[in-house]
Amino acid sequence: MYYSEFVEVYEKLAGTTKRLEKTTILADFLKKLKQKGKSQWIYLLIGKVTGDYDTREFGISGQLTIKALAGAYGISTEKILERFKKLGDFGEIAEELSEKRKQAALFAKRLDVDKVFDNLIKILSIDGKGAVEKKLDLVSELLASASGKEAKYIIRTLLNDLRIGVSTSTIIAALAEAFFPDKKEEAAERLQETYDLANDFALIFENASHGNFKESDKISIVPGRPINVMLAVKVSSIDEAFEVCGKPAAIEQKYDGFRMLITKKGNEISLFTRRLENVTKQFPDVVSAILKNVKGDSFVLDSEVVGYDKKTSKYKPFESISQRIKRKYDIEKIIEELPVEINIFDVMYYEGKDFMSVPFKERRKLVEKIVKTEKWKIRPAVQIITSSNEEAIDFYNESLKLGEEGIMVKNLDSPYKSGRKVGYIVKLKPELKDLDLAIVGAEHGTGKRAGWLTSYIVACRSGDRLLEIGKVSSGLKEKEEEGTTYREMTKIIKPLIIEEKDSIVRIKPKIVVSVNYQNIQQSPTYSSGFALRFPRITHYRPDRSIKDITTIEEIKKEVKKGKR
Repeated sequence: MYYSEFVEVYEKLAGTTKRLEKTTILADFLKKLKQKGKSQWIYLLIGKVTGDYDTREFGISGQLTIKALAGAYGISTEKILERFKKLGDFGEIAEELSEKRKQAALFAKRLDVDKVFDNLIKILSIDGKGAVEKKLDLVSELLASASGKEAKYIIRTLLNDLRIGVSTSTIIAALAEAFFPDKKEEAAERLQETYDLANDFALIFENASHGNFKESDKISIVPGRPINVMLAVKVSSIDEAFEVCGKPAAIEQKYDGFRMLITKKGNEISLFTRRLENVTKQFPDVVSAILKNVKGDSFVLDSEVVGYDKKTSKYKPFESISQRIKRKYDIEKIIEELPVEINIFDVMYYEGKDFMSVPFKERRKLVEKIVKTEKWKIRPAVQIITSSNEEAIDFYNESLKLGEEGIMVKNLDSPYKSGRKVGYIVKLKPELKDLDLAIVGAEHGTGKRAGWLTSYIVACRSGDRLLEIGKVSSGLKEKEEEGTTYREMTKIIKPLIIEEKDSIVRIKPKIVVSVNYQNIQQSPTYSSGFALRFPRITHYRPDRSIKDITTIEEIKKEVKKGKR
């Protein structure tokens, strides 16, 4: 198959905003891909070459793209930068330059999908000394044979910015339409469940293409591969918590740390964040504690890792411990500075058996049986089981005194449902006006903040789309020891820039921040129709992804609450 066939699909998808049309376009194309027997090519439809569990990136920044285009098309980097300031899209620049070179392209070999896929895999895998030059050579090799449109989507893929409006849910809907036309809704539901376990579209595609649930249901949880963890819904009172979860219910502390999925296969421990990032190397102390204090040769555990102060024996807020997720060097030093405690609250797989459909009360008994408590290192999550509102409130207040965020309330008979806010588990914490939002743009700072990107455009989620809801310019720090700084955030944002006009940059939506605000008001200024008043960043959340951010429905609920 030639790459131009993919490009035709990209263009069709980019040409419509209607989700049903996108689904049908994809469904028709997936039937073609099935005939080719290349299930891994499905990754290209979301601009990737591996499953979502693989969090490696191509490592091609805007600056490297300029170098690649300059080298491939024999044009100065200054001219490319000048054009970028007008167009704001390196893909369109690649298309323009390729079209100008049309005569030479007449003698070029047509690009096939295998070649594009193989080069992209190599770019993803290259590391170490000389990596940049090798990556640029592979990009130039593809551009040498690419037509204008092909060049556009090669560059957009490398920048993780296809601009075709396709998300995980669109692909799942397309698989259901393509291979289960008479049971689309049921198929989409079941395919979502298997996707949450595998995070691998090639595997889902391969099994779904048989057109029967027997094959698609074969995917199950396995140690070493991350799953999308079960998520809680918010409640505003103990009464509401019991109403959702029933009585009696399990009540646990809600820790101000980050979620960690722990898997063991033989002697190999793997640690994943809820964003599926493998953080095993950053937490050798956690690996040691697991090997020493958890019985079993194979398991998958759900936990919360919390930082604490060794001198005061007090828990630290998430903002402190988030530094450990990002740290790739001086690990021993940061372990000494920021020690952590592992709180294990669930088990989904143990010694060859899938426990996800086993009632929570039985899973909890297994956690208590296999986890040996070691003070300030590891323990089963603190828990009570009660039907009493008074006991629950006392436990809640005690949790807050200890510096925890609040409590989790859990249905004792519930299965573990991966990746969904299903109502088996709820969270209750003080009524803070705090939203998780994505940064989608920024402005260059002035005065003492000159040289940094300091005013951030934030967005909520509506299905597959992101809707802007305001601009926030306060909350980050100016000194390193005080937490995440403007300098640090600027460093994180710069490789994600996809468009720059005057002092404003647009970025790939990858960064999640928690934002506190006074209230929400209606506003025509932003695409959500709302604006935050007096917003302030409270936390940078590297442990969360775009699919975790606040939805427009949740914003509307907050607005209604405010009116009441």
